[in-house]
Amino acid sequence: MLSRSDIEAAAGALVEAERSGAQTGLLSVRHPQITLDDAYAIQAAFIKRKLATGRRVVGCKIGLTSRVMQEALGIDTPDSGVLLDDMAFADGATVPAGRFIQPRIEAEIAFIMKSVLEGEVTREEVIAATESVVPSLEILDTRILRKDPQTGAARKIFDTVADNAANAGFVLGSQRHSPETLDLRWAGVILKRDGEVVATGLGAGVLDDPVTALIWLSRRLASVGQRIETGQVVLSGSFISPVECPPGTRIDADFGTFGSIAIGFE
Repeated sequence: MLSRSDIEAAAGALVEAERSGAQTGLLSVRHPQITLDDAYAIQAAFIKRKLATGRRVVGCKIGLTSRVMQEALGIDTPDSGVLLDDMAFADGATVPAGRFIQPRIEAEIAFIMKSVLEGEVTREEVIAATESVVPSLEILDTRILRKDPQTGAARKIFDTVADNAANAGFVLGSQRHSPETLDLRWAGVILKRDGEVVATGLGAGVLDDPVTALIWLSRRLASVGQRIETGQVVLSGSFISPVECPPGTRIDADFGTFGSIAIGFE
């Protein structure tokens, strides 16, 4: 376990990395004894510092929901992060140059909540608590290096979780759908970067059903005395691999009858 001072120092390094655009080193290298609880404690300290500047929590993100990504990090569970108000971008917007360090895009289904979810919940309870489901894009960023320059070690789950599960922004489509009328396993996307198809996927890539991700999240939040609140946005997890977005990139995500989203990067 890390000390409180180690946790606060790591949170401060994340804040500075975001401010300066210069990534901080791998926590898993600096602190080989780090645990998943430590990583979530660093995430919480990082978010607390953001809230102190006037930011607001508007939801949650769920990550590492695909088996491929879990195997890549040697884990068997998703992770979660926090969405803040300044992370929201409008459909069709252009992200200003320098806003992110190494942005990437993932395609997801977002849940807009009309009532609280807390603790052990069923699939039916998730559906009943959901006002609508919408197409979404998550913007990932890495305030922590992806690879240690000295050892060549790659990021581990502890680094990703501490780094707010790599979340930096999100885009919601304008389309709203009732969750009762759709089988979200079959919601799919064709994602183009600069007019070229670079990724496709189906909702079933998220734990076989995106609703399952919210069941997991409700349970995880309850373990630390939290819950999914009314009005919050929940990104249920990506069903494509992350797509790199260097300066000048244009992303167009076609979810078919589910909707569409676009975002650009200066």
